Amino acid sequence: MISLFGDSGYDNRSAKGKLFELNWLLPALVMLTGIVGVIMIYAATDGVWSHGAMQHLIRIIICGFAMVVIAMVDIRLWYGLAYPAYVGALLLLIAVELVGVNVNGSQRWVDLGVMRLQPSEIMKPAIVLALARYYHDLPDWRVSRVSGLLGALIIILLPMGLILRQPDLGTTALLGATGIAVVFMAGVNWRVISLAGLASIVAIPLFFRFGLKEYQRARIWTFLDPSRDPAGASYHITQSKIALGSGGVSGKGFMKGTQRQGEYVPENRTDFIFTVIGEEFGLIGSLLTIALYMTIIALCYWLAWQCKNAFSKLLILGLTTTFTLYIFINLAMVMGLAPVVGVPLPLISYGGTVILAVMSGFGLILSAHLHRKIDLPRSD
Repeated sequence: MISLFGDSGYDNRSAKGKLFELNWLLPALVMLTGIVGVIMIYAATDGVWSHGAMQHLIRIIICGFAMVVIAMVDIRLWYGLAYPAYVGALLLLIAVELVGVNVNGSQRWVDLGVMRLQPSEIMKPAIVLALARYYHDLPDWRVSRVSGLLGALIIILLPMGLILRQPDLGTTALLGATGIAVVFMAGVNWRVISLAGLASIVAIPLFFRFGLKEYQRARIWTFLDPSRDPAGASYHITQSKIALGSGGVSGKGFMKGTQRQGEYVPENRTDFIFTVIGEEFGLIGSLLTIALYMTIIALCYWLAWQCKNAFSKLLILGLTTTFTLYIFINLAMVMGLAPVVGVPLPLISYGGTVILAVMSGFGLILSAHLHRKIDLPRSD
């Protein structure tokens, strides 16, 4: 087996040389999206700078520096830390069970004194790291074998079970979808995929009946029939649609959203912040926001295409998939195309741990691309 820091693919570039070779377009787009978040949080809080916009700006700047630092670190170090990072995130999820803070009926946070940490968000990049290393080390002939699939399933299902207990159905679904996507991208054959699809047809109704809490089932029924309880369970989605529709093509103007001013849409600086964009900047603003996201996603896939080793390629693809699912689930939820779940709009919604996890993920993507020509060890 090749030594982790051996001579294979030795990187003798200086820090200045790495900075020069870094793909700066991605950090620029990420920071721009974060600034959009600052502006929209400012609008959502009636122009009170200290009610989230300032904190979001500080987090974007600090995490932006962290993103570049992570990018500069040799990809072989991240390869070596893949499993320890996963185990660390798993221990934090267990800590939530033991000493977690309960907020609005959900126990998802660990109080660190200076801040509250949400370990489920830390697990999102950690699980991609672990799966990328797992499949990098796994011989190709074992990828579709039961023994190969079993290891990946254990990596995916352990955190899913802990997060579902919090309860957090949205993050559980996102984590599972990311894991399945990485398994698919690792090259599992179509027969396995077909069998998994058939198993899902049987498992989903059973999970709906026995795996969900009553309020979670109510959210799904509300999604299927929004008119069943317009003043109760359907209130969020009904008001969200009204806010988006009232913006028209060009919107009502910055800080002029009547639905926002009347506080009709709950959580409009976090999970439902896209309603503020839709109402105040209309269809044009909404499409420009989506276009900004799509540009970031397309760039990340292009970076993955250039990578030499399986770990780097799967790492970028997995993290990009997580980011894409964040966006897709949040927008579908806000537009009434999916049940209401607690998934924020990345880089724009208010939330410290989410910003840290997402921008750390982009740091790993940049590191994988910057060190794309380096050989990584594989198990004998």
